[in-house]
Amino acid sequence: MPPAPGDREARREDVSQAVWEVLADRGFGGLTLRAVASAMEVSTGMLMHYFPTKRALVAHALQLLETRTAERPRRERPGEGIAALRAMLLDILPLTPDDTARNRIWVSSWDLALADEGLGVEQADRYTRMRSAISPHLEAARTAGELPESADPEQLAATAVAFTHGLVVQALFDPARFPEQVQIALLDDFLASITGRPGRDR
Repeated sequence: MPPAPGDREARREDVSQAVWEVLADRGFGGLTLRAVASAMEVSTGMLMHYFPTKRALVAHALQLLETRTAERPRRERPGEGIAALRAMLLDILPLTPDDTARNRIWVSSWDLALADEGLGVEQADRYTRMRSAISPHLEAARTAGELPESADPEQLAATAVAFTHGLVVQALFDPARFPEQVQIALLDDFLASITGRPGRDR
């Protein structure tokens, strides 16, 4: 018997919390109706009123991940240009336990996106939005003289995303080699390389 409308809404937060707990513990590879039901101590039949298919469960999990990513605490943006870009990229890196857990979940979702055309399109759209959010700061940096006049903000935005996510993956797989201070230093070196200014002292 399906839950009554009021009960359904009341349990939605419990369901989302259980989905998040499974994601944080096992990633998308371990996200199943059975795992979520176990976390909630309910039957899989009850959950099927919310998620009739595995894809529905995955879609909900991705939406939950996007929402939690958007609502995470962020550093203050110091105006525009390179300083604002630095703050934005620092917010992406796995510098805290919460950031690390969220990035682990995102990385675990890529395998699904590669295997499902619809999810792949959604992931490509996320990257498009990320580059679009970064480009204005690079345009402002060029206008302010922080970048060469010949700099291409759109190309640099793609480079910045590629660098940052590459660093994310390395830090997740080898946290001892890439602790917080190393990640920040590498980011600062990267920003120095695109501005043509000296990097950190070695």
